[in-house]
Amino acid sequence: MRIELATAPGAPDRPNEDWTASVLPASGRGGGLVLLDGVTPPRGDAGCVHSVPWFTARLGGALAELSGSRRDLTLREILAESIRRTADAHRSTCDLSHVRTPQATVVVVRWDEDGVEHLVLSDSVLLLEAPGGGVRAVLDDRLDRLPRDLLVSDAVADARARNKEGGFFTAAADPAVAERAVTGRTPRAQVRALATMTDGASRWTEMFGEGDWAACLAVLEEEGPQALIDRVRALEDADTERKHLRGKTHDDATAAYVRL
Repeated sequence: MRIELATAPGAPDRPNEDWTASVLPASGRGGGLVLLDGVTPPRGDAGCVHSVPWFTARLGGALAELSGSRRDLTLREILAESIRRTADAHRSTCDLSHVRTPQATVVVVRWDEDGVEHLVLSDSVLLLEAPGGGVRAVLDDRLDRLPRDLLVSDAVADARARNKEGGFFTAAADPAVAERAVTGRTPRAQVRALATMTDGASRWTEMFGEGDWAACLAVLEEEGPQALIDRVRALEDADTERKHLRGKTHDDATAAYVRL
């Protein structure tokens, strides 16, 4: 088994809000991968005294622990319990009902000799490669399918779409959001490799169109996750006329590759 992880902050003077970890159970059977992309709040009060990295570290740590130790729980159950634990850690000091309470996108993958389970919530990416080389992208594309008028500003998105029916969902303080996640299971014999990326790394395909998902996975396999992030940074720096860039020039970027 080969597991490689890489991450880079969007700016040197700001903390990286992504979080990732691999899980290899003491039993030696199977493993897992957790990837979070913390949601940067707009300036102003978010109802919480804690930072986004504080939140992603605690949610990610709970996900890593439970996905490795509780094989009897589904990934949705693990996400729900992890959200509950994290919310309990700051319920007494923070307003968890605030629309911008700390939150994150989530990818969890767990495998053993029989199958590969997955869970995806919001706009991070999971790629599954078959033994024959075909690559399947597992995406929660609700955000991409929203009418543009719901995303014209942070205020509009928060009021009408964020964690609302008919909108898009992230892991924040409500364990029930776990039921909104995209989940599935693939027989182990049908997966040769897998990869996960936050949207700062998936820009190589989704924003700059440098290659499809199969080409993206090939970069991860042949050059490693850091090389993909370096390629994205070079494309961002070269786009001085902002033909492709939307919003911030550089985003936190994290990628992981697993060869089973």
